[in-house]
Amino acid sequence: MTEATKGTIRIKKVSHDMDVQDRLFVPAIVSGLGATVRHFFKNIFGGEAKYSMTIQYPDVKVEYPQRFRGQHRLVPREDGAPRCVACFMCQTACPARCIHIVAGETEDDRIEKYPAVFEIDELRCVMCGLCVEACPCDAIRMDSGIHPKPVYTHEEGTFAKNNLLAVLGREEAKAGGGRSKAAPPPTAAGTGRKVREHGDGGAGGSAGGYEHPKTKGQPIGPNRYSH
Repeated sequence: MTEATKGTIRIKKVSHDMDVQDRLFVPAIVSGLGATVRHFFKNIFGGEAKYSMTIQYPDVKVEYPQRFRGQHRLVPREDGAPRCVACFMCQTACPARCIHIVAGETEDDRIEKYPAVFEIDELRCVMCGLCVEACPCDAIRMDSGIHPKPVYTHEEGTFAKNNLLAVLGREEAKAGGGRSKAAPPPTAAGTGRKVREHGDGGAGGSAGGYEHPKTKGQPIGPNRYSH
């Protein structure tokens, strides 16, 4: 430890004198063994008050909280096509650069573009959820409640458009696998998202993916509604 006095520096030596107990380390060892024995017996006979619970995975699985960011999925429209309009917002917002999109032209008047290629490299993904925040059409969600499966090769860790469309949301899986029109999950910022299952009318998401404060609770344009 140093002390400064009138422009000069004095060095003060601070020492810790160890007594006999500290030098033998016996009290510390006994204390550690005591904690181990206490946890051992409480985990065996403690019932619901156990320190830790063993889950018989994979027969028994832990149910994750609603805000758990699970594997990505693309939300389909009624015709099975993804809601994505290839605006590149998610790809731009992704800090890990794990999203790859190739846009294609479509004859559908409701949208300008569609994703001819939509791939996510789950091995590079940091599960930040910024792609969900940035999407103006609620086309991508992380509400599946499942982890990406372990793979042996890098190619297996890259999920293409059809793979992402096949993933169900947590609530859809509980309902037996049927597609539902459940409201979009809340964002990390705590703001409500608008459902745009029919696209954004070619506007490119000018109103954003959030509920505008001036029109809170009111529909915005054709085929657009808030929850």
